Formats: sequence, structure tokens, C-alpha cells
Amino acid sequence: MDDPRALEAIMGLIIYGGNARSDAMEAIAAAKSGKFAEAEEKIQSAESAIVEAHRAQTDMLTEEANGNHMEITLLTVHSQDHLMTAITVIDLAKEIVDLYKRID
Repeated sequence: MDDPRALEAIMGLIIYGGNARSDAMEAIAAAKSGKFAEAEEKIQSAESAIVEAHRAQTDMLTEEANGNHMEITLLTVHSQDHLMTAITVIDLAKEIVDLYKRID
């Protein structure tokens, strides 16, 4: 990949998506231990990371819309996979935290 802006956006998706997923999993672990305030903080942190990942994705989409077509590589696909997985884990983490609260 020759375009440094594209590589920066891709790495942003991977990093922020990974951070969001990790925070969501930590939220579940905190809720499982009855630490609901910590669980909520981790959910908020995950959502903040997803916002940053979406910004990176928006940069990529904007470049594409402006006619600057990006070479699709395995790294590009991997970055999108990180984003979608993180979104799914956050959604599930919210539900699981709520369930732990009800059980408590």
C-alpha cells in the first residue's frame, strides 16, 4: 500500500476497533464481578473508541467518493472486520451487562 493516508485510516480502524472490542469484553468481566460502575465506564470507553474508528472509516469513504480509489488489500479487509466485530461485541456487551444487573 503506497498511500500513507490510506494506511493511516486502515491502522486507525484496526487500533480503535481492537480497543473498542477489548473495552467491551472488560465491561462484561466487570459486570460479572458485580462492578457495574466500572462496566459502564468500559462501555463508554468502547463507544468512544468506535467513534474514532468510524472517523477513520469516514476518511476512507470520503477519499473513495472523491475519486481517489483505494487498493483493496487483505489489510483493508482486516480493518473492516475489526470494526464490524467491535460493533457487534459492544452491542452484546451492553445486553450482557444489563442481564448481570438484573441478576444482581
